[in-house]
Amino acid sequence: MSKFQALHRGVSAVSVLGLISGVMVGCSSTQQANHNNSKLRSVAVTVGDLSNPFFVLMGRGAQSEAKKIGGNAVRTTVVSTGYDLNQQFNQIENFIAANTSLIILNAADSKGIAPAVEKAKQSGTVVIAVDTGAGGGVDATITSNNVQAGELSCQYIADRLKGKGNIVIVNGPPVQSVFDRVEGCEKVFAKYPGIKVLSKDQNAEGSRDGGLRVMSDLLTSFPKIDAVFAINDPCGVGAELAARQAKRSDFFIVGVDGAPEAKAAIEDKSSIFVATAAQNPLGMTQRAVQVGNDILNGQKPANPNIQIPVRLITRDNVSQYKGWQ
Repeated sequence: MSKFQALHRGVSAVSVLGLISGVMVGCSSTQQANHNNSKLRSVAVTVGDLSNPFFVLMGRGAQSEAKKIGGNAVRTTVVSTGYDLNQQFNQIENFIAANTSLIILNAADSKGIAPAVEKAKQSGTVVIAVDTGAGGGVDATITSNNVQAGELSCQYIADRLKGKGNIVIVNGPPVQSVFDRVEGCEKVFAKYPGIKVLSKDQNAEGSRDGGLRVMSDLLTSFPKIDAVFAINDPCGVGAELAARQAKRSDFFIVGVDGAPEAKAAIEDKSSIFVATAAQNPLGMTQRAVQVGNDILNGQKPANPNIQIPVRLITRDNVSQYKGWQ
C-alpha cells in the first residue's frame, strides 16, 4: 500500500475540493429540479483509492451534480476504503448515522458489502452502486461496460500479436467490474488457439504499487511474455515500471481507464504501455446522483442497470483523446 493510500485508509470523510464541468451522460428531470423542493440534502461517496485520479474525479462528478440539483446547501463527502471491506462497513454505518440522503458506493468487495447495503436500505437511504456491481439490493447500478472494456483491450492484443503469443493478466480486487473485464478478455482469447494465458489470478489490488509487485514476480516466473492485460491503468503503469527495472521491453501493456498517466505513456513512443479502454468517471457519478435524486422523488429508473460505453485509445487515435473531462 502506498503512503497516500495509507493516509486515506483511516479517513472517515474527505471533502471533495473544487468543481469541474463534466460531460453529462444521459438526461434527467433532476437537471431542472427546484433547489427548494429537492429531497437531496446530502451525498456520501465511498470509493476504492483516492490516490487514483479516477476516483478523485468520481467524487468531483458527484459533488458538481449534487450542487446543480440541490444548491450549495447539499453536503457531499468522499471517503477512501483502500479496498478494505471492514473500513467500508464502518463508513456506511457512519453515513446511516448521519441520515445521508444518497450513498454512492464503489464496493470494496461486490458480495461482501451486501449486509452493509441491506442495513442502509432498511434505514431508508438510497444506494447507487458505481463502477462495479454490489450485492444487498442497491437501487441502481451505473458502470462502464466492463465486459466491453476487456473485449476491446484484449482484441487489440490478439490483433497486434496476430493471434499467437504468451499473455499475462494482471488481475485486481474481487469486484464485479474486474470480473467482467477479465471475462471479456478471456472471451476474446478463447477464439485464438495460438494465445496462451500464462497467469490470470494475481491480484495487484488496482494500484501502481500492486502492479509493480505482481509484474515483478511474473517477470521472474516467465522469461517469455508477449503482452500484458492490466485490469486498470495504475496496475499497467506499475507493470511498466517493473519491466523498466528488469530491463525488459519484449512485450507491451494494455490497460483500462483512460487515465492521464496512461494517456501520457501512450503518447510516449518509448513506452511499452500502448493502449487503454477509456472510461468516463465524471459522467458515471453525475448520472448516479441524477438517478438517486429521481428515486428520492419517487421516480425509479426503467432499467436500474445502466452501462456507459468505453472507447479504445491507442497510438493511432490518442492525439484526438481529450482525456477525462
